[in-house]
Amino acid sequence: MSHSHTGSAGFDPVALAARYAAPIFLIVLVALFALAEPRFMHPLNLMNILRQVSIMGLIAIGMTFVILTAGIDLSVGSIVALTGLVAAYVAKGGLDDRFAIGAAEQAGNPVFLAILAALAVGALCGSIQGAAVTRLKVPPFVVTLGGLTAFRGLALIFSGGGPISGFSPNYVWWGQGRIEGVPVPVIVFVVVAVIAHIVLKTTRFGLHVYATGGNAAAAELNGVPVRRTTFLVYVIVGVLSGLASFLLSARLNSAEAVAGLQLELDVIAAVVIGGTSLFGGAGSIFGTVVGVLLIGVLRNGLVLMNVSSFVQQILIGVILVLAVAVDQRAALRGADR
Repeated sequence: MSHSHTGSAGFDPVALAARYAAPIFLIVLVALFALAEPRFMHPLNLMNILRQVSIMGLIAIGMTFVILTAGIDLSVGSIVALTGLVAAYVAKGGLDDRFAIGAAEQAGNPVFLAILAALAVGALCGSIQGAAVTRLKVPPFVVTLGGLTAFRGLALIFSGGGPISGFSPNYVWWGQGRIEGVPVPVIVFVVVAVIAHIVLKTTRFGLHVYATGGNAAAAELNGVPVRRTTFLVYVIVGVLSGLASFLLSARLNSAEAVAGLQLELDVIAAVVIGGTSLFGGAGSIFGTVVGVLLIGVLRNGLVLMNVSSFVQQILIGVILVLAVAVDQRAALRGADR
């Protein structure tokens, strides 16, 4: 029904730009870097980009659910630090052997227990914040800003200020291993993205997420469990942050309390650049994947061209503001119709 409306309204370049800006920009960026830097299109470099963005991408998928409900989660970087340390602690079988390498490292627990611990603590962090947002009616920005500092503090206390490193080969495989030449974190990212896309587009819960973000009051009147849906999106982003942190610790063969610093900024930027509206109710997993790739390609290309990391930060900031500006223009156009 909505397609007929847009068709009858005629061609709208702003709406078109808002919808396809990210994929178009990504293609242009890849073409420019391919021309400017011969090493950019090398298969090893392209696989490296995918490997680098897969950790951030997992969290961005969870963040998409949150932002679709017109929420925000600023605490994901701190959750990554805390859950990564918990996974490492469980894998090591305690803090006594946290620096043990070689024979002593085998004294720990099976890897699946470490993964479960990371997911469980991530879910717990998400549940606490989801409950504060839905039960206590504290704005998501404030709740997750508190989480950002509280979870980071917990991570520092838990680690005693030092890293936990030197894991078993089974653990490290999750971060450094390959299946048919494809890095394991990339495979995990793709699988989670496909599942999340199916959940958002084909399930009742997905419909509830869009409805909650579109107009929470109207959704509630139509029988949508707004409170439960809002609670669950924070659990989802917590769980995916836990999964991402486990993969990160496996890739680095180390977990520490400073992991994930400022990661939330890149994650939110990727989701918004990918076309998910900060006002809720509009966006997709596909868009988020494009946004994640865009940031990854931009960073990688600029590094290959020896551009300073400070300039990279400026460019990502500018692109983020432009993405929100286009989104705002499109929203205003839609309201005027």
